[in-house]
Amino acid sequence: MLKNNHPQVSEYMAQCLPEFMQINHYWDKQRNMVVAKILPGEFYMTTENVAIATTLGSCISACIWDDRSRIGGMNHFMLPVTNKEAHEVNWGKKDKTSDATRYGNFAMEHLINTILRSGGRKLNLRAKLFGGAKVLDQLSDVGQKNINFALAYLDQEEIVIESSDLGDIYPRKVIFEPCSGRVFIKRLDNLHNDTIIRRESDYRNQINQKEISGDIELF
Repeated sequence: MLKNNHPQVSEYMAQCLPEFMQINHYWDKQRNMVVAKILPGEFYMTTENVAIATTLGSCISACIWDDRSRIGGMNHFMLPVTNKEAHEVNWGKKDKTSDATRYGNFAMEHLINTILRSGGRKLNLRAKLFGGAKVLDQLSDVGQKNINFALAYLDQEEIVIESSDLGDIYPRKVIFEPCSGRVFIKRLDNLHNDTIIRRESDYRNQINQKEISGDIELF
């Protein structure tokens, strides 16, 4: 059983960047490393040999890393863009429904800037993209909009996309190892759909309320 109180987790948490202390970390015996598990509206960046995991439905995760310094991270966003300017966003806010994390344009910018501040170089950045499945009938085009946004954003920023697994109807479990650039993908069957759909629906409802008021594959 994976336990959060594993000695290696405690040791890593002592040097984890403060803004990521609230993220769930656990010890993965199979990979022999700490894994940080992010939810919709969260992102994570590390300079250590730590993996990052998430589960995607219509949301998108961009895995971005410096392929020389081995610094990188992953985001998880549901909506592509907002009309706000960067200076209008509270970047320090930890609420996962805040502008800084829920919109793709800021989720991308925040992740990239955090990598660069930690020693990465824009010239060396590489990306892998995952998600955008059609799992929410009432939001039938949100997955494709996320895909279109992510592809266009990385093209505009001239960040090479090394591989991707996008669209279709299947949720995905993603595990990213920034130190190596490897990503492991497992497409999930319908038995897992209810949990993922409920999580994304709840997250979308939180956003709306705030605004109003398979097999494993290596990529």
